[in-house]
Amino acid sequence: MRGVNRVMLIGNLGKDPELQCLEKNISVAKFPLATTETHKDKNGKLISQTEWHIIVLWRGLAELAQKYLHKGSLIYVEGRLRTRSWEDRDGNKKFATEIVADNLIMLDKRSDGGNSFTTPLPHDTENLEDFNSNNDSPADDEPTGTLPF
Repeated sequence: MRGVNRVMLIGNLGKDPELQCLEKNISVAKFPLATTETHKDKNGKLISQTEWHIIVLWRGLAELAQKYLHKGSLIYVEGRLRTRSWEDRDGNKKFATEIVADNLIMLDKRSDGGNSFTTPLPHDTENLEDFNSNNDSPADDEPTGTLPF
């Protein structure tokens, strides 16, 4: 039986996309995306839980993201999970799980002037710093020859 590796998310960008050009002018963009679920606890209090995801876009989608997306943009993204590993400078094995997107829809509403306005970020955006520092995201000590960032 074949497996299925498909991810669909709607969320807000945690920061502006970072665009890099690799060999042969291949563009790659990367940014954090926040998805928030809200539910009521047994006392009726509203509880929000935010998850952070790293999104990777290639070629035309990367250029589109760099041109039109910014921190706070609301998007729908569809793609697949990819986990990669490397060794840091101390020889410790590190892992990063990312969503490699192949479909992107901008969901921000347009104002009369045609410019998008931003949707507020989830309540716990301060956790983005924790996510970036404690997650298995690439660091300065990962090999640069095989990874886009």
